[in-house]
Amino acid sequence: SRLVAASALSSAALGTMRAVRVRGFGEPEVMKVEEGVPLPEPAAGQVLVRVLASGVNPVDTYIRAGAYAALPELPYTPGKDGAGVVAGLGEGVSSLALGDRVYLMGNITGSLAEFCVCNEAQAVPLPDTYSFAEGAALGTPAYTAYRALHLRGGARPGEKLLVHGASGSVGLAAVSMAKAHGLWVLGTAGTAAGEAAVRAAGADEVLNHRSEGYMDAAVALTGGDGFDLCLEMLANVNLNADLGAMARRGRVCIIGNRGTVETNPRAIMARELDVRGVMLGVSSPADMAETRAHVAAMLRQGTLRVAVAREFPLEEAAEAHREVLAHSQGAQGRYVVTVAQG
Repeated sequence: SRLVAASALSSAALGTMRAVRVRGFGEPEVMKVEEGVPLPEPAAGQVLVRVLASGVNPVDTYIRAGAYAALPELPYTPGKDGAGVVAGLGEGVSSLALGDRVYLMGNITGSLAEFCVCNEAQAVPLPDTYSFAEGAALGTPAYTAYRALHLRGGARPGEKLLVHGASGSVGLAAVSMAKAHGLWVLGTAGTAAGEAAVRAAGADEVLNHRSEGYMDAAVALTGGDGFDLCLEMLANVNLNADLGAMARRGRVCIIGNRGTVETNPRAIMARELDVRGVMLGVSSPADMAETRAHVAAMLRQGTLRVAVAREFPLEEAAEAHREVLAHSQGAQGRYVVTVAQG
């Protein structure tokens, strides 16, 4: 591991690095590790980070496949989430110092590389109590969970929450955030390992969403009242069941969807339900600042559940892209690519 780190630093001294490059959109095989990639330089207000781990999100796979609205110019390096150490500071950067441990909430040049550049606000301090792999699994999942639960869902202490698909990285973060905020939480998962992960995150009740009649059982566990809030990870499959499980004036927040769904609006009318979309990418600067502050507080307190499902070496980044979609409904956390050893 020390040789990997030394290699990265010696390459950097020559102004180059190793990085995954995509030269044409397509299947995971278009991702190739290249040597001698020019080292990015931070401009004013930017930070150079030596990347130790990169988180893989489903959206990364959509972009690589060319199936996304906003596509980068080719060639490009994938990866928005990550974690590492501050290696360079652009003019005017005042909140960070060389050597600081940080996690990335977005970046400019791509985190599947030994080094990347990000804006100052995108490099967020990472406490020593969290590993770099956990830091790489933090950004998108935790920020999405906070947006869904608080900014869109308006969660209040004492409410009953259904996290429908709780064993993925967003769901696990949402469960731990909700419990810290005083909600009663029921989470679902599709495997025994997933159920265990949801319990470990603090859920009051856990059900297997592959079991027949589980939604009836879920409502029964609320005392028959139904849920005040639902965070939905696969709306095209579950939305109608969610609507039938809500209490009067309940809110359903849609985080994930993979197709169309036909529903009867009367189910929404009869209980005066709200169905709300959640999209992290439309967050305002004020939204991001609030989210960053909340996540920072939970990290300091050690109350935020960050689960790494599996780690891959940089050479197997393409395999990580395959796996993140193949196991998206049965995962117990985030897939992470280990770029180097700290």
